[in-house]
Amino acid sequence: MSIHDTRSAKRPEPDQPLVDVADYVIDYVIDSTEAYDTARYMLLDSLGTALMAMRFPECVKHLGPVVPGATLPGGARVPGTSHELDPVQAAFAIGTQIRWLDFNDTWLAAEWGHPSDNLGAILAVADYLSRKAAREGGQPMTVRDVLTYAIKAHEIQGCYALRNSFNRVGQDHVILVRLASTAVATAMLGGDKEQIVTALSHSWIDNGALRTYRHAPNTGPRKSWAAGDACRRAVIHAINAVHRGVVGYPSALSAPTWGYYDVAFGGKAFEFERPFGSYVMENVLFKISFPAEFHAQTAVECAVQLHEQVADRLEQIGKVVIETQEAGRRIIDKTGPLANYADRDHCIQYMVAVPLIFGRLTAEDYGDAVAADPRIDTLREKAVVTENPQFTRDYFDPDKRYIGNAVQVFFKDGSSTARVSVDYPIGHRKRRAEGIPLLLKKFEAAMHGHLPAHKARVVLEQVADPAALDSMPVQRFMELFTL
Repeated sequence: MSIHDTRSAKRPEPDQPLVDVADYVIDYVIDSTEAYDTARYMLLDSLGTALMAMRFPECVKHLGPVVPGATLPGGARVPGTSHELDPVQAAFAIGTQIRWLDFNDTWLAAEWGHPSDNLGAILAVADYLSRKAAREGGQPMTVRDVLTYAIKAHEIQGCYALRNSFNRVGQDHVILVRLASTAVATAMLGGDKEQIVTALSHSWIDNGALRTYRHAPNTGPRKSWAAGDACRRAVIHAINAVHRGVVGYPSALSAPTWGYYDVAFGGKAFEFERPFGSYVMENVLFKISFPAEFHAQTAVECAVQLHEQVADRLEQIGKVVIETQEAGRRIIDKTGPLANYADRDHCIQYMVAVPLIFGRLTAEDYGDAVAADPRIDTLREKAVVTENPQFTRDYFDPDKRYIGNAVQVFFKDGSSTARVSVDYPIGHRKRRAEGIPLLLKKFEAAMHGHLPAHKARVVLEQVADPAALDSMPVQRFMELFTL
């Protein structure tokens, strides 16, 4: 932390975390083939998830201009729509689409989050700049450029999350989406290191959104557009730094009394486990099988395995024991009435009950029609959620990063099923070979589920060749997904 006399108007040197991010974004060269390969899958998975969200009117209503008529012909496109928007509002729309179903990638450590949320800002700015360049005879960005910025955004968000728990001080993880998106969006707009530091200082001065909307008794749909809101704010900071010449605040973090550390982080400086590289993208977790809060992914997998053993004996069940990690116990162990879909997809008892009954868990299963089935709440009332200390230790182990859960069903006659335990889901790095074919099927189904048949076929053909995809101009890539 810098030391500064609060009476002195002399500005200190910028806080080191601001400088480190700027240095990384401008100077670091990504040379990891695995990172680029994973980023390519991440991009397709995120766009697939975005189009899947188009089935839900509550999502769609957020995707247009901020007021009717505030469109920008030649601006940034929103996948699955015909909208052309300014890059600020497009960042909100795309970020909201990607996050709506809780089905995009995940990062779990001291802080949790979804690094592909940053694509809201990255794709909006890239499409806007590339369309502008094409009109003016300039050089558009390529998909490879998008992948590079995505790897760096993942790394910034994920490395901050390894040792710094914003949830412990009541703040939502989207504070790191805003941070990472601010950094890369500023660079995309042509900003230098000083301008990135300026933009980042404004991002920290914004402080953080409260996690109120993710927890009982206030869980609600804001959690589905909170990342889009962070992307929107990030693009504003980037534009202000590059095109408006706004003044930066070098000790935004460390200023005594008024800086982020003292105001919001208990006076503690940030801690870091490793320098920035490409670690996060290489180890990111994909949500492939279930649209479920990630701490429950393996619990759902356990419940699906138990479905056939219990489906015909639901009335005989006396108890359902769910073992989870400390984080899962803290975030998604929930009793009482569930008010909406956002409440349900953050309740581990609900996410276990549905597959025990039906053998599945889909986005539609969080809707009112399925939730009205009385068997779900009956099983929720019989569920006992406990922390398994080994699951917690494996969760924090940097060589494992497991997200273990176990489920066992006990019947009234004293019999029980076997205890089914899964350490890490299909989307984990250790199950990549198993997971990627399923990820691509998820993407294909999403394309056919929303786009006209001929357009879906073109998309699948165009993304099949990694080298050709990487070299594709961004404006052409985004056109594939628009109506």
